[in-house]
Amino acid sequence: MNTHAKNINIAEVVANDIAHHFHPFTDHKAFHAAGGPRVMTQADGVWIWDANGNKMLDGMAGLWCVNVGYGRKELAEAAYQQMLDLPYYNTFFKTTTVPTTDLAAKISSVMPKRFQHIFFTNSGSESNDTIVRFVRHYWKLKGKPYRQHFIARTRGYHGSTMVAANLGGFQGMHEQGGTRFPGFHHVQQPYWYDFGGDKTPEEFGLEAAADVEKKILEVGPENVAAFIGEPIQGAAGVLIPPSTYWPEVQRICRKYGVLLISDEVICGFGRTGNWWGFQSLGFEPDIVPMAKGLSSGYQPIGAVAFSEAIIKEFFDLGGEFYHGMTYAGHPVAAAVALRNIEIIQREKLVEKTREIGPYFADALASLRDHPIVGETRSMGLIGAIELSSNKAKRIRFKDSGRVGTMCRDHCFKNGLIMRACWDTMVLSPPLVISKKEIDELVRLARVALDATYRDVKAEMA
Repeated sequence: MNTHAKNINIAEVVANDIAHHFHPFTDHKAFHAAGGPRVMTQADGVWIWDANGNKMLDGMAGLWCVNVGYGRKELAEAAYQQMLDLPYYNTFFKTTTVPTTDLAAKISSVMPKRFQHIFFTNSGSESNDTIVRFVRHYWKLKGKPYRQHFIARTRGYHGSTMVAANLGGFQGMHEQGGTRFPGFHHVQQPYWYDFGGDKTPEEFGLEAAADVEKKILEVGPENVAAFIGEPIQGAAGVLIPPSTYWPEVQRICRKYGVLLISDEVICGFGRTGNWWGFQSLGFEPDIVPMAKGLSSGYQPIGAVAFSEAIIKEFFDLGGEFYHGMTYAGHPVAAAVALRNIEIIQREKLVEKTREIGPYFADALASLRDHPIVGETRSMGLIGAIELSSNKAKRIRFKDSGRVGTMCRDHCFKNGLIMRACWDTMVLSPPLVISKKEIDELVRLARVALDATYRDVKAEMA
């Protein structure tokens, strides 16, 4: 691809960005001191190019979302045709559009049969805001308005809107103010590498699950509305729970009548080798928020699926649900998402991910001989590389996140996009990645790890 054919004035774009664009999740003082943004211009498959013509393997599928890969002309055509037919109409006041209704039916068709009703939003954050509104009202309709409390995990990520940030367990977000609402509680994340000590992963999984029951009893079972968790905690560092964890969490939730929510914003639509992360991790949720892979990032759209047992009670008890968004179920976004799911089905990308997952795992495992790699782990096409100053003792480097940031920057310099979550390097490539491209990804990762090792060699324990 020749990005220069577009005659982009890079200096002007960068200057305008610095002058006018307020970026999310950015240290703006450091950002401006470093000279501003990297300007991305084109992409195809698993590859992306910046305005300087640098080609990079996108090991993060954008932001965990471009499941079908870049450059899908038929998704652009689906958006174009829908814009010609009906560019917008809302879904309020007993109204719908064809692609919106078709998409609701399509999502239901790739879920277990108990999920038949879909509520649309514009993002994962809005999906989780919706859940809090719905669940609290659901318990009120059932005559239990005191069931208002939600339990989630430390470093769980459920979005950055006010309510979603409360659901999430990121201390830094809470400390910036305005996100300490009452009724949100956080428990031990199932992170064996950091907290498992001498226990087996299975033993630690049960211990982490027991923390959920402990919190339910502390808050009072009669007060707890729901437990929410990502099947695999993405932004926390791709924390894949031990096999004992989720079945035990489900048992505990059922014991106390607590609703179980599986946040599938990252894991949904094939990422783990099944359509849904809860299928890979072995549990049955009551409510499922989703986004990202729903449209592979080609359009902003999110949704929530509700089990029939819950939705039937909600409908039967009656009354209006005072909640919704102007663009929820937007016909253009819905048309693109519908075609995206059709691509996933037609190209059997879920099955392909399940088949190529072991190859991805073995490729990552080949990095375990590296001096600063303490562990690799993956499921399907989501994985992590732990950076350690002492592999045998699982000791971290000083100043959490410093070495991970070094490694991330070396990745960019050498043609790989790999994210750092503190000192854990994480990967979530498009589901269309080939074995040859996985080999290249791991080769580039080793180049970055070697460069990082040279930077920190003197610190090694």
